[in-house]
Order: sequence, then structure tokens, then C-alpha cells
Amino acid sequence: MSFLFGSRSSKTFKPKKNIPEGSHQYELLKHAEATLGSGNLRAAVMLPEGEDLNEWIAVNSELFFIKPFKFTLACIWKPKMHINVYEYHWADGTNIKKPIKCSAPKYIDYLMTWVQDQLDDETLFPSKIGVPFPKNFMSVAKTILKRLFRVYAHIYHQHFDSVMQLQEEAHLNTSFKHFIFFVQEFNLIDRRELAPLQDLIEKLGSKDR
Repeated sequence: MSFLFGSRSSKTFKPKKNIPEGSHQYELLKHAEATLGSGNLRAAVMLPEGEDLNEWIAVNSELFFIKPFKFTLACIWKPKMHINVYEYHWADGTNIKKPIKCSAPKYIDYLMTWVQDQLDDETLFPSKIGVPFPKNFMSVAKTILKRLFRVYAHIYHQHFDSVMQLQEEAHLNTSFKHFIFFVQEFNLIDRRELAPLQDLIEKLGSKDR
């Protein structure tokens, strides 16, 4: 399944970069996937002993980029990207430097294209062994995860009825729970940014205690 948004309604977003089989990143990816199957999401997000934090965040960022697209949701045109009292304006700092108002489909179109461009940039997310992560890696990763959170917020606030019709709410909740536990483990998203789904975050977290 995939999102259907704006001008890219016929395109499935997926990372173009292939992690070479047998590489350390590939093994980390397999480890992340295997620990997810254990049912203990808090343990699954923890940094494996002896591993590099940047590499662990990079691998999981790619996983989180794919996860939301398991739901097929046709987003109707809306005047702005609006979630209750929160309104998001788009800017990528390069092509669009001054934040602009745009429809929800266009906003998410911009967002997903930008995230994919970051993940495919070898200077930011190096896939070759021995190539160091740049000094601004953590800042970029935090921005990616902050913006992916907004996709989850949009799904829950605008499309949860559609998710229930597809009987995918349990899958969505598990996906979001994994995402939240990860960003909380490493303090990757400011608490103020999480406010649109704070009640849900507390509910999901309390069930895990």
C-alpha cells in the first residue's frame, strides 16, 4: 500500500538507495527488524552494544520513512496543512526558503520528496564502510523525524476513519509506538513538537508499562 497525495498520487515513495547485503548497515537493518518482532518495542529501539549512534539513527530513519506508507489514504484537497490548532507551513531552506502555506497534499508531497532526497544524499547518509557521518548529521536527522511525525499527526487527525475501515488501526498504532519510543529514547524531537498527539503518546506509553 502507499499514500496517494497530490501530484504524486500514482507514485510510491521509497528510498532509492540500496543497503548492500553483507554490509554493516545491512546487518544493523536486519537487527532492527528482528528486534521489532520480539514484541518489546522499548528494547527494540535501544542502541545495540558497541554500535555507533549516528549509524543506528540513520538505519532507523530509513525504516520510519517506509512505515507510514503502508496505509492507502487519498487526501482530499484542504486549504492548509492544519491539525486542530496547529498549522504547518513548508520551507526546505533551499528551493523554498520562506515558509509558505499550502494544501495538505502539497505539504506532504514536499515533505516526502525532501526526506527522500536527504536519505539518498551520500554526504549526509553515507552507505560506504569507513565514510564518517557529517557534523550536521544529527541536526538533519532530527528535522527528518520531526517532519515524519507530522505525517503521523495528519493520519490520526484527518484519516483515522479510513484507517479503521481498512482495519489497519492496530498496525498504525504499533508503527507509531515504535517511532515514538525511538525518538524519546534519544531525545530526537522536542516535546512541544509532539503536542498534537500528546494524549495518544501518553496512552500508548502507559500500555507498555
